Order: sequence, then structure tokens, then C-alpha cells
Amino acid sequence: MQKMTARLSLLSVILLALPISGSAQKVHVGGRFGLSFFGYGGQSSAGLQIGPTFDYEFQPRMFVGSDLNINTQGGTPVELAPFFRYFLEMPKTEARAYLDGGFNLWFVTGGTYFGLRFGGGAYFPVAPHIEIPADLQLGPVFTTGSSTFYLAITSGIRYTLP
Repeated sequence: MQKMTARLSLLSVILLALPISGSAQKVHVGGRFGLSFFGYGGQSSAGLQIGPTFDYEFQPRMFVGSDLNINTQGGTPVELAPFFRYFLEMPKTEARAYLDGGFNLWFVTGGTYFGLRFGGGAYFPVAPHIEIPADLQLGPVFTTGSSTFYLAITSGIRYTLP
């Protein structure tokens, strides 16, 4: 499991560090805050989620990025979540809706686990270079002996580096 985790982490770093050509290259940084829910073995738990986020626009409307989220459930789950994000065309509005997906690694007391993550949301501009996101992420986490289902509803702030 540790070998797979190391390989996936290395792949994430390589993909995010590659200089991809295109006229749209922009870097965005921010933070997220919200609620997270885990369902496992007929039980569920709710907690808060907080963490930094960053993404890189390598082609118009296409981004790669990563979130690092800390959750307050038992075992203090920490999620490393690289993603691919695609922005939808929405004429006549300033909001920018997106769909995204990727995998995630969970570091929890008792082990490291792999999961899949899918979701979407929208960015709402509030000032030059500043947006407020509304985001929904969900997916399975493959834990020892069972699968856990994860759901996060978050907001935060996002800044476009000049």
C-alpha cells in the first residue's frame, strides 16, 4: 500500500509541475471551509473540513490542481486530492460552473487509504482576482474490510495570482 501511495504522490507532483503550453496559463490559490460526512458500515459521522487549495489553468476552461483537507471526525482524516476540473460554458452570467474528478489519498489514524472523488460547483466573482466557490465533492474511500462514502459541502475564497 505504501508503494502505491508513493507512486500516486509522485505522479501527482509530476503532472502538476509539467509546463503545459497554452495561452490560458493561470495559477489560483485559496482556502476551503465547510462540512464533511462519512458513511461506513451502517454508521455515519459529520464534521468540519478546512484546508488550502490550488489549481493551474493549462488550457482554456481546463485545470489541474490539488486540495489538502483536514476533517474533524474521529481519527482526524486528512485528504490529499489532486483533480482535473473542466469549466462549463455559461453565457450571460459571471458565475463559472465546473465539473471535476480525481483520486484522493486519506491519511487516518490506522492507515492510508485510496479513494475516488467526483463533484462540481461554481465560482462567483466578488472583486478583481477574487472569487467565492460553492463546491460539492463525493465518492468512495476504500478502507480496510469495507468502503466508506465521503461527501463534502464547502465554500471558501479563491485568488488568481497576477
